[in-house]
Amino acid sequence: MDATPDVIAIVTAYNEGDRLTATVAALRDAFPGARIIVADDHSTDDTPAVAAAAGVELVRAEKNIGKGGVATLAARRVLPAVLVDDPPVVLLCDGDLAATAHQLPALVDAVRAGDCDLAVASFARKVGGGFGFAVGYARGAIRRLCGLELDAPISGQRAMRGEVLPVVVPFAPRFGMEIGMTVDAARGGFTVGEVELDLTHRATGRTLQGFLHRGRQLKDFVLVEISRR
Repeated sequence: MDATPDVIAIVTAYNEGDRLTATVAALRDAFPGARIIVADDHSTDDTPAVAAAAGVELVRAEKNIGKGGVATLAARRVLPAVLVDDPPVVLLCDGDLAATAHQLPALVDAVRAGDCDLAVASFARKVGGGFGFAVGYARGAIRRLCGLELDAPISGQRAMRGEVLPVVVPFAPRFGMEIGMTVDAARGGFTVGEVELDLTHRATGRTLQGFLHRGRQLKDFVLVEISRR
């Protein structure tokens, strides 16, 4: 029987075929022997083929169900692996990190060192984005719901002790995933901390597409706050 990996990485992806190869390669280099699962939200590009070519596990939604939904599918697959005496650390990351995924061991190290039970990456450099309304709302929602103050309330780059995963799954729908996860972990008695990392990703700018994206985010943020009241 194969040894249980000490890290399980769930990589959420939607149309990230051009960056996913580099992301997976960086994860393999950073976490030798880790179990890597790509959670594909029914991409319309070659994301599934890229995952298959990389030789990682693939969980693919039968239709587009949003980030929280497809991450839940992948998390449920790995739940048996964390229901053990010495569970692995579970790492969540986005498929568009590319080579900067090399930075993620710092999150796992923070969890293993006992600094926190759920480690959240804050970006050392701001890339893209709008005027901060959506992020500001997310920050306020977490404060109102569980009293935490986070610089990066919607960062998708996170590591958690295996014991945390059953408490935060199922994840909140769509873009509400990170707010819901943070609140559920804190209410479950787990500590949440942030680690600043020099990461880059495919950011949306101050374009019509970018503002529409942040509008959808804001809608999901409001819904997840209402659901956690």
